Amino acid sequence: MAKVAFYTLGCKVNQYDTEAMAELFKKKGYEIEDFHNPADVYIVNSCTVTNEGDRKSRQMIRRAIKQNPNAIVAVTGCYAQIAGKKLSEIPGLDLVVGTQERKRIVELVEEVAERKKQIFWVSDIMETKEFEPLEIEEFGEKTRAYVKIQEGCNQFCTYCIIPYVRGPVRSRPLKEIVAEVERLTAKGYREIVLTGIHLGLYGADFKDGTDLADVILAISKVAGLVRIRLSSIDSNDITNKLIEAMLTVPKFCRHLHIPLQSGDNEILRAMNRHYTTEEYKQLIDVLREKIPQIAITTDLIVGFPGEKEEHFRNTCNFVKQIGFSRMHIFSYSPRKGTPAADFPNQISKQIKEERSKKMHMIAEEMAFNYANSYLNKEVEVLVESRTCSGRWQGLTDTYLRVEFASDEALEGELVRVKIFQREKDILIGKLIV
Repeated sequence: MAKVAFYTLGCKVNQYDTEAMAELFKKKGYEIEDFHNPADVYIVNSCTVTNEGDRKSRQMIRRAIKQNPNAIVAVTGCYAQIAGKKLSEIPGLDLVVGTQERKRIVELVEEVAERKKQIFWVSDIMETKEFEPLEIEEFGEKTRAYVKIQEGCNQFCTYCIIPYVRGPVRSRPLKEIVAEVERLTAKGYREIVLTGIHLGLYGADFKDGTDLADVILAISKVAGLVRIRLSSIDSNDITNKLIEAMLTVPKFCRHLHIPLQSGDNEILRAMNRHYTTEEYKQLIDVLREKIPQIAITTDLIVGFPGEKEEHFRNTCNFVKQIGFSRMHIFSYSPRKGTPAADFPNQISKQIKEERSKKMHMIAEEMAFNYANSYLNKEVEVLVESRTCSGRWQGLTDTYLRVEFASDEALEGELVRVKIFQREKDILIGKLIV
């Protein structure tokens, strides 16, 4: 039996795409192997969000070639889409596929094996109008599965290469989404995370008005599903209809990841983010009024071109005002082909590092305060697995990790736990029987 190994870089959408490609290989009789072991086929699902993503993608391609010079080595994903021609010059790389035609990956690999010749298959993504039909039967995690419902982005933030490598917004038919959620819950997955490149624009390409709220309402009726979560959503896309759906569906997790990127309006305009800090705060106030104890997490970029000390100070003050439960902080990385890469007043590496350090300190304090607010309270935990110490671990709907002791078999169960202690990023509690 031929063996195929995958290495995935980047976001949850990429992870979903890898799972879907693995399903295609399994259906053709291939065995899935660990990437670091000998295999007949190696596939690197690449990322190009940062320079580090590019470098790591090239590194893993070369590692696969070195591990087995006789294997077929393929690269797909965002870096392959934007730099496919450059990658095709790597000796030993047999197949280059962009961010479309992954459904043909097995066919293309077998064509390479037959022809003994490199195949280059990267189409013009900006001309793509249809959602590529990829499906999964299982996901790497045991209790939580990601379901991709949307592809592409129309935002064109000045720092971001993604619209150029993922193309325009394309949405997955609602019927297909429900069918996949039904398959996954039948296999024991209890939480579904809806994901996409620009998730909030789901349905923007449909003529019938179907949107993200309709997806939430539709899958909430699936038997066996206990939680619905969104991977990430822009503030502009959180409509009254969507908030109403969140309130209507008890399965919806009280957690939203809403990228901020900057807490200064001048920098937000330079980023082409289409909202102000005042509008962002107004939305958060509404969400907290309607959904008590909701966890708001975010993404933030420090050191964007032209970011002065005053801009950074405004951002520090604003994030404290909001009080995020968690922040993902990134130092700005210029991406060739994006407007911001050519902006004047690029920030030095040293200043970016200093600002990142300061912002991480603020983030840690906010995360500490949010987690501490749960001490001596009861929470509902979806149990995932045992830790190396023997305790059970899982997540609350507000995305806090909890550990507790029990001799019972609880994987996949929804249990109540009373929190009595905090260890770094983890809450420790006692199972309520």
